[in-house]
Amino acid sequence: MNDILHRVGAKGSVAQVYQALTTVEGLAGWWTTDTAGKGNDIGGVLEFRFPPGGFDMKVVELQPNQRVLWEVVDGPDEWIGTHVRWELSQVDEWAIVKLSHEGWKEPVEFMHHCGTKWATFLMSLKALVETGKGEPSPDDVSISNWH
Repeated sequence: MNDILHRVGAKGSVAQVYQALTTVEGLAGWWTTDTAGKGNDIGGVLEFRFPPGGFDMKVVELQPNQRVLWEVVDGPDEWIGTHVRWELSQVDEWAIVKLSHEGWKEPVEFMHHCGTKWATFLMSLKALVETGKGEPSPDDVSISNWH
């Protein structure tokens, strides 16, 4: 299996990051404005839509201010069955966010694209925590024909 791994620090609290990962309002503030569902209940499903398509993620684990784990249950074939893990820790004034998009069957070209997009959206999350304004889709950085 193959994984996408990223780490970013944001000047703020892990509580701010946790809220941005578990509420529709928070997710819409940094990832995509077209977000629906329930992110703060285990078993809840989050629906994310982007100009070229979208995907649904089931909430598998919630450890407040420490960890969030989702399983992709609908979307691109390459994503179905993968997991998105968020590990949070506080180091002084920095909220440290480690993202793992785990379980890709093979490193296809779409995985390379997604690795770059995850990085841009993590910078959007950082901006949301630090300034109150992220750059969610459809106003995110476009990097290719997949958006």
